[in-house]
Amino acid sequence: MMASVQPTTEPAGLASIPRHIAIIMDGNGRWAAAHHLPRALGHRRGADAVRRTVEACIAEGIAVLTLYAFSSENWKRPADEVEDLMALLRLYLKREINDLHQNGVRVRFMGALKDLSADLQMMIKKAEARTINNKKLTLVIALNYGSQAEIVMACKALAQKAVAGEITPNEINCQMLANHLQLADLPQPDLVIRTSGEKRLSNFLLWQSAYSELLFLDILWPDFNAESLKTAIRDYQGRERRFGGR
Repeated sequence: MMASVQPTTEPAGLASIPRHIAIIMDGNGRWAAAHHLPRALGHRRGADAVRRTVEACIAEGIAVLTLYAFSSENWKRPADEVEDLMALLRLYLKREINDLHQNGVRVRFMGALKDLSADLQMMIKKAEARTINNKKLTLVIALNYGSQAEIVMACKALAQKAVAGEITPNEINCQMLANHLQLADLPQPDLVIRTSGEKRLSNFLLWQSAYSELLFLDILWPDFNAESLKTAIRDYQGRERRFGGR
Protein backbone atom coordinates (compact mmCIF):
# COMPACT_ATOMS: atom_id res chain seq x y z
CA MET A 1 0.00 0.00 0.00
CA MET A 2 1.50 3.32 -1.04
CA ALA A 3 1.89 5.98 1.65
CA SER A 4 -0.42 8.96 1.55
CA VAL A 5 0.71 12.38 0.42
CA GLN A 6 1.27 14.50 3.49
CA PRO A 7 -1.16 17.44 3.34
CA THR A 8 0.17 20.79 4.38
CA THR A 9 -0.40 21.61 8.02
CA GLU A 10 0.86 25.16 7.69
CA PRO A 11 -1.92 27.57 8.75
CA ALA A 12 -3.02 30.44 6.57
CA GLY A 13 -0.77 33.45 7.06
CA LEU A 14 2.86 34.33 6.53
CA ALA A 15 4.96 31.35 5.52
CA SER A 16 7.77 29.87 7.59
CA ILE A 17 10.81 27.97 6.28
CA PRO A 18 9.67 25.79 3.37
CA ARG A 19 9.87 22.08 4.06
CA HIS A 20 10.19 21.16 0.40
CA ILE A 21 11.86 23.25 -2.31
CA ALA A 22 11.72 22.12 -5.93
CA ILE A 23 13.93 23.71 -8.57
CA ILE A 24 13.81 23.76 -12.36
CA MET A 25 17.51 24.18 -13.07
CA ASP A 26 17.47 26.23 -16.26
CA GLY A 27 20.11 28.26 -18.06
CA ASN A 28 23.22 26.08 -18.36
CA GLY A 29 23.37 26.50 -22.12
CA ARG A 30 22.78 30.25 -22.01
CA TRP A 31 25.43 30.60 -19.30
CA ALA A 32 27.93 28.79 -21.52
CA ALA A 33 27.00 30.94 -24.53
CA ALA A 34 27.35 34.14 -22.49
CA HIS A 35 30.86 33.05 -21.45
CA HIS A 36 31.78 31.85 -24.98
CA LEU A 37 32.16 28.28 -23.73
CA PRO A 38 30.85 24.90 -24.94
CA ARG A 39 27.38 23.88 -23.68
CA ALA A 40 28.97 20.87 -21.99
CA LEU A 41 30.94 23.17 -19.73
CA GLY A 42 27.73 25.00 -18.83
CA HIS A 43 26.26 21.69 -17.66
CA ARG A 44 29.37 21.00 -15.58
CA ARG A 45 29.08 24.40 -13.91
CA GLY A 46 25.44 23.53 -13.30
CA ALA A 47 26.57 20.43 -11.40
CA ASP A 48 28.70 22.69 -9.20
CA ALA A 49 25.57 24.72 -8.47
CA VAL A 50 23.82 21.52 -7.39
CA ARG A 51 26.53 20.91 -4.80
CA ARG A 52 26.25 24.47 -3.47
CA THR A 53 22.47 24.24 -3.31
CA VAL A 54 22.48 20.95 -1.41
CA GLU A 55 24.90 22.40 1.13
CA ALA A 56 22.79 25.55 1.46
CA CYS A 57 19.59 23.53 1.98
CA ILE A 58 21.24 21.58 4.78
CA ALA A 59 22.38 24.83 6.40
CA GLU A 60 18.89 26.34 6.10
CA GLY A 61 17.12 23.29 7.53
CA ILE A 62 15.20 22.35 4.37
CA ALA A 63 13.79 18.81 4.58
CA VAL A 64 13.37 18.00 0.88
CA LEU A 65 15.06 19.36 -2.25
CA THR A 66 13.80 18.18 -5.65
CA LEU A 67 15.85 19.00 -8.73
CA TYR A 68 14.61 18.72 -12.31
CA ALA A 69 17.73 17.19 -13.83
CA PHE A 70 16.48 15.73 -17.13
CA SER A 71 12.96 15.87 -18.51
CA SER A 72 11.32 13.27 -20.72
CA GLU A 73 11.38 15.92 -23.45
CA ASN A 74 15.14 16.45 -23.16
CA TRP A 75 15.74 13.36 -25.33
CA LYS A 76 14.92 15.67 -28.27
CA ARG A 77 18.19 17.51 -27.74
CA PRO A 78 21.23 16.69 -29.91
CA ALA A 79 22.54 13.20 -29.19
CA ASP A 80 25.99 14.42 -28.12
CA GLU A 81 24.45 16.79 -25.57
CA VAL A 82 22.23 14.02 -24.16
CA GLU A 83 25.21 11.71 -23.85
CA ASP A 84 27.20 14.43 -22.12
CA LEU A 85 24.38 14.96 -19.62
CA MET A 86 24.21 11.24 -18.86
CA ALA A 87 27.97 11.07 -18.47
CA LEU A 88 27.80 14.04 -16.13
CA LEU A 89 25.17 12.28 -14.01
CA ARG A 90 27.39 9.21 -13.77
CA LEU A 91 30.29 11.42 -12.73
CA TYR A 92 28.13 13.22 -10.16
CA LEU A 93 27.01 9.96 -8.56
CA LYS A 94 30.58 8.65 -8.42
CA ARG A 95 32.09 11.90 -7.15
CA GLU A 96 29.42 13.14 -4.77
CA ILE A 97 27.76 10.09 -3.21
CA ASN A 98 30.35 9.77 -0.43
CA ASP A 99 29.95 13.40 0.63
CA LEU A 100 26.17 13.22 0.34
CA HIS A 101 26.11 10.13 2.53
CA GLN A 102 28.51 11.58 5.11
CA ASN A 103 26.40 14.74 5.31
CA GLY A 104 23.21 12.82 6.04
CA VAL A 105 21.59 13.26 2.62
CA ARG A 106 19.15 10.64 1.38
CA VAL A 107 19.16 10.40 -2.42
CA ARG A 108 15.99 9.41 -4.26
CA PHE A 109 15.06 9.43 -7.93
CA MET A 110 11.79 9.88 -9.80
CA GLY A 111 10.95 9.48 -13.47
CA ALA A 112 10.91 6.70 -16.07
CA LEU A 113 14.16 5.18 -14.81
CA LYS A 114 13.61 1.91 -16.71
CA ASP A 115 14.38 3.75 -19.95
CA LEU A 116 17.91 4.63 -18.79
CA SER A 117 21.00 2.56 -19.51
CA ALA A 118 21.54 -0.53 -17.34
CA ASP A 119 24.70 0.81 -15.73
CA LEU A 120 23.02 4.08 -14.79
CA GLN A 121 20.04 2.23 -13.32
CA MET A 122 22.44 0.20 -11.20
CA MET A 123 24.23 3.34 -9.97
CA ILE A 124 20.87 4.87 -9.05
CA LYS A 125 19.83 1.77 -7.08
CA LYS A 126 23.14 1.73 -5.21
CA ALA A 127 22.92 5.43 -4.36
CA GLU A 128 19.38 5.05 -3.04
CA ALA A 129 20.23 1.94 -1.04
CA ARG A 130 23.37 3.43 0.49
CA THR A 131 21.68 6.60 1.68
CA ILE A 132 18.28 5.17 2.63
CA ASN A 133 18.66 5.79 6.37
CA ASN A 134 19.91 9.38 6.11
CA LYS A 135 17.56 12.02 7.49
CA LYS A 136 19.19 15.46 7.31
CA LEU A 137 17.98 16.20 3.77
CA THR A 138 16.15 14.20 1.12
CA LEU A 139 17.53 15.01 -2.32
CA VAL A 140 15.14 13.98 -5.10
CA ILE A 141 16.54 13.93 -8.62
CA ALA A 142 13.85 14.01 -11.33
CA LEU A 143 15.42 12.10 -14.21
CA ASN A 144 13.68 11.25 -17.48
CA TYR A 145 10.67 12.75 -15.74
CA GLY A 146 7.45 14.24 -17.09
CA SER A 147 4.55 15.15 -14.85
CA GLN A 148 1.84 14.40 -17.41
CA ALA A 149 3.21 10.87 -17.89
CA GLU A 150 3.36 10.43 -14.11
CA ILE A 151 -0.33 11.40 -13.79
CA VAL A 152 -1.28 9.06 -16.65
CA MET A 153 0.52 6.17 -14.93
CA ALA A 154 -1.39 6.88 -11.72
CA CYS A 155 -4.67 6.89 -13.66
CA LYS A 156 -3.77 3.57 -15.31
CA ALA A 157 -3.02 2.03 -11.91
CA LEU A 158 -6.42 3.14 -10.60
CA ALA A 159 -8.13 1.88 -13.75
CA GLN A 160 -6.50 -1.53 -13.33
CA LYS A 161 -7.74 -1.69 -9.74
CA ALA A 162 -11.23 -0.77 -10.88
CA VAL A 163 -11.21 -3.48 -13.57
CA ALA A 164 -10.01 -5.99 -10.97
CA GLY A 165 -12.88 -5.02 -8.71
CA GLU A 166 -10.61 -3.69 -5.96
CA ILE A 167 -12.22 -0.26 -6.15
CA THR A 168 -15.20 1.30 -7.89
CA PRO A 169 -14.83 4.32 -10.19
CA ASN A 170 -16.93 6.38 -7.79
CA GLU A 171 -14.38 5.82 -5.04
CA ILE A 172 -11.59 7.52 -6.99
CA ASN A 173 -10.78 10.96 -5.62
CA CYS A 174 -7.91 13.43 -5.55
CA GLN A 175 -6.20 11.85 -2.56
CA MET A 176 -6.39 8.38 -4.07
CA LEU A 177 -4.77 9.58 -7.27
CA ALA A 178 -2.12 11.47 -5.32
CA ASN A 179 -1.31 8.28 -3.43
CA HIS A 180 -0.37 6.62 -6.73
CA LEU A 181 2.11 9.31 -7.82
CA GLN A 182 5.83 8.72 -7.43
CA LEU A 183 7.33 9.43 -4.00
CA ALA A 184 3.87 10.03 -2.56
CA ASP A 185 5.31 9.75 0.95
CA LEU A 186 7.07 13.12 0.61
CA PRO A 187 5.44 16.47 1.41
CA GLN A 188 4.29 18.45 -1.58
CA PRO A 189 6.62 21.32 -2.61
CA ASP A 190 6.07 24.56 -0.71
CA LEU A 191 8.24 26.55 -3.11
CA VAL A 192 9.00 25.93 -6.78
CA ILE A 193 11.90 27.93 -8.22
CA ARG A 194 12.84 28.29 -11.86
CA THR A 195 16.04 29.99 -12.89
CA SER A 196 16.95 31.75 -16.17
CA GLY A 197 13.95 34.07 -16.34
CA GLU A 198 11.59 31.59 -18.04
CA LYS A 199 8.11 31.59 -16.48
CA ARG A 200 6.62 28.15 -16.95
CA LEU A 201 6.63 24.78 -15.17
CA SER A 202 7.62 22.71 -18.23
CA ASN A 203 5.81 19.53 -17.17
CA PHE A 204 7.36 19.50 -13.68
CA LEU A 205 5.36 18.35 -10.62
CA LEU A 206 2.10 19.70 -12.04
CA TRP A 207 -0.15 17.86 -9.59
CA GLN A 208 2.11 18.30 -6.58
CA SER A 209 2.55 22.04 -7.19
CA ALA A 210 -1.16 22.90 -7.15
CA TYR A 211 -0.68 25.17 -4.10
CA SER A 212 3.06 25.75 -4.26
CA GLU A 213 4.49 29.25 -4.22
CA LEU A 214 6.21 29.95 -7.55
CA LEU A 215 9.37 32.02 -7.92
CA PHE A 216 10.98 32.83 -11.27
CA LEU A 217 14.53 34.15 -11.08
CA ASP A 218 16.53 35.86 -13.82
CA ILE A 219 19.76 34.25 -12.59
CA LEU A 220 21.15 31.42 -14.73
CA TRP A 221 21.47 28.11 -12.92
CA PRO A 222 25.30 27.90 -12.85
CA ASP A 223 25.32 31.20 -10.92
CA PHE A 224 22.83 30.00 -8.28
CA ASN A 225 24.41 29.87 -4.81
CA ALA A 226 23.67 29.96 -1.08
CA GLU A 227 22.73 33.63 -1.19
CA SER A 228 20.33 32.94 -4.05
CA LEU A 229 18.64 30.30 -1.93
CA LYS A 230 18.42 32.64 1.07
CA THR A 231 16.85 35.31 -1.14
CA ALA A 232 14.28 32.78 -2.40
CA ILE A 233 13.44 31.70 1.14
CA ARG A 234 13.01 35.31 2.26
CA ASP A 235 10.68 35.93 -0.66
CA TYR A 236 8.68 32.83 0.30
CA GLN A 237 8.50 33.91 3.94
CA GLY A 238 7.01 37.24 2.91
CA ARG A 239 4.06 35.61 1.17
CA GLU A 240 0.68 34.89 2.68
CA ARG A 241 -0.38 31.32 2.01
CA ARG A 242 -4.14 30.83 1.90
CA PHE A 243 -4.60 27.42 0.20
CA GLY A 244 -7.93 28.60 -1.19
CA GLY A 245 -9.36 29.16 2.29
CA ARG A 246 -9.94 32.91 2.00
